[in-house]
Amino acid sequence: MSTLVQDIEALVAGLRTHPGLRNKAPIALVSEVLGATDWLSGPGDDGALVAGDLVVGGEAMAPSFVAADPYGAGVAAVLANVNDLAAMGAVPLAIVDTVVAEEAVARLALEGMRDAARLYDVPIVGGHLTLHPGPPAISAFGLGRLPGGAASVLSVTRAAAGQSLVVAAVTDGTMRHDFPFFRSFDERGPRLAGDVRTLARVAADGSCVAAKDVSMAGIVGSLGMLLEANRLGVTLDLDSLPKPAGVDIGRWLACFPCFAFLLCVPPGREDDCLRPFHDRGIAASVVGTLDVTGRVSVSSAGRTATVLDLTSEAVTGLHGHHAGVPAGDG
Repeated sequence: MSTLVQDIEALVAGLRTHPGLRNKAPIALVSEVLGATDWLSGPGDDGALVAGDLVVGGEAMAPSFVAADPYGAGVAAVLANVNDLAAMGAVPLAIVDTVVAEEAVARLALEGMRDAARLYDVPIVGGHLTLHPGPPAISAFGLGRLPGGAASVLSVTRAAAGQSLVVAAVTDGTMRHDFPFFRSFDERGPRLAGDVRTLARVAADGSCVAAKDVSMAGIVGSLGMLLEANRLGVTLDLDSLPKPAGVDIGRWLACFPCFAFLLCVPPGREDDCLRPFHDRGIAASVVGTLDVTGRVSVSSAGRTATVLDLTSEAVTGLHGHHAGVPAGDG
């Protein structure tokens, strides 16, 4: 698991300009139009808490991705929703979708959604289809339930200084050559359904109190999104970070993994949080301790460099739009 970073400053420079990280800033428009929320019951986290123990969320796929790989975009639409629900501590209950595309593209996208839904054991219960010869567009929306009730929700607002940062990731898989996505569908297969439900287990027993799935923003960008609500900081120990063999650390930090989560763990509960992942053969380790500096840094072999300073910059651009705490959108 040890990672040797030859030039940490060059690594940080690449992370700071990573498009997946910088593309999160326009999310500020959500609060500008809809107004401030509390990060939990409205736009802010990976999903929104409604009706006590239900979590809802949604994802849209980039039209260029849909056009280039409609089947893959369909898989990704389900995957993104399932991961978002898991990051809130919820078990996925259902997916609905919207598809606007020509018939051949729509068919492939729906086939991708169908296969991913079977893989993750979550039904597609409806949606909307418009056959259209223009640019394609697909979205999906997920509904999940918190087994431990509303008190067990993994809200970013519950992240606090002194908690341990755990990264849990499936490191068996392959990196797409044309897109920064680390796929593990063949390697994990139907085990992925149980993998994502492990988040609900550690949420219900209190060994994890806040989480974020690693998305297109990459590990460090997603970490910034996890910490920006309370403007916390952490130094990510790259030498302890779970990482696939043969994958460059820069690519790993900047990619969207099939399964990778950032977990905030109360002091003394680290083993309780790690055990369920290890029992499933998922790599998981403590990689840092949350602090009040607001700086998201990386370290390797005794060298440290800062990627983000959340006291003066933002990931989603929502620091100025808050009611009690900043609003956001996952």
